[in-house]
Amino acid sequence: MILVRRRTGGLPAGPARVGRASSADLSRGDRILRWVSGIAATVPFAGLAVIVVIMVIWAIPAVIYSGTTFFTSTKFFIGNLYAPTLTVSNGISAPHGAIYGALTFIIGTLSSSLIALALAVPISVGGVLMLSEWIPRRLEGPLSTFLELLAGIPSVVFGFWGLTVLGPLLAQHVFPTLARLGVVLPFLKGPWAFNGQGLLTASLVLTLMIIPIIASTTRELVKRVPVLAREGALALGMTRYEMVRVVIIPYVRTGIIASALLGWGRALGETIAVLLIIGMANNPPANAYGTTSTLASGIANQLDAALSDFTGMAVRAIAELGLFLLVISLLTNLAGRLVISRVSGDALPVGRGI
Repeated sequence: MILVRRRTGGLPAGPARVGRASSADLSRGDRILRWVSGIAATVPFAGLAVIVVIMVIWAIPAVIYSGTTFFTSTKFFIGNLYAPTLTVSNGISAPHGAIYGALTFIIGTLSSSLIALALAVPISVGGVLMLSEWIPRRLEGPLSTFLELLAGIPSVVFGFWGLTVLGPLLAQHVFPTLARLGVVLPFLKGPWAFNGQGLLTASLVLTLMIIPIIASTTRELVKRVPVLAREGALALGMTRYEMVRVVIIPYVRTGIIASALLGWGRALGETIAVLLIIGMANNPPANAYGTTSTLASGIANQLDAALSDFTGMAVRAIAELGLFLLVISLLTNLAGRLVISRVSGDALPVGRGI
């Protein structure tokens, strides 16, 4: 009836579409605010662009010098700074015997971050489901606050704790038991570092560091599951476990993937905690307990020696490491943000997931 009256002119048309005010219609204060806001909005993008451009400019000579060796060699050596001759590769000079291979760092980065991710995702999701479905409401707030406080602990504190407490504890009481599983899982076969330093210890510390990132995002998504869907599942006779499996998990499945990507991005770039724990060996780990290096910790460890290179090529090689780490970190975080943007809408259908 309303539609008929509107078509026949009985009802006034809807409100006119309001466009953006032109510059002439803005007051002086509005124009100042507009310019200041515009400048503030461009600062992050401009900062990122400047960082990328500088890293590319610094890394180009090292890229030319190393070629594919950067991805295939496990040896990173700044060269003999006291030798009278230089090594020339692809027209670029470097200290005698210099070789800039990143394979060790790449393997260490992927191994530690993927182990941490594999442990952190089920712990985070399980903890969030426990908080939202089984823990009494009066305890949910304090426990959630504790989870958020975990994210505020400085990484150097995590590293110091892992080096002095967690590592020795694992080496004495946990790693020997895990090594017995080497028959089934050869990656866990010993020997292990006597002081607990190594890949697995670093991965466990990274797990604690990325749990708050994954858990906080997942918790917000679980809160947005429609109450009617939960109550409807329980009214149909489902147990709470079945309701979680059939309703909640499908609804937030894609969001969990996005939060895992964000946590992975944090694990890829973590530096000081890993530097203190992973052992800083310039070789791939022989097993889960072996010492190795990551891209971030390798940059921090090699930088002091690189600054003494009179040719400057060692610093440029480190810039190449940083550029590679920057690219994979940006791609990982971008993928997570894109997935998060997909799940930011409302009224998503339960059962299909988001």
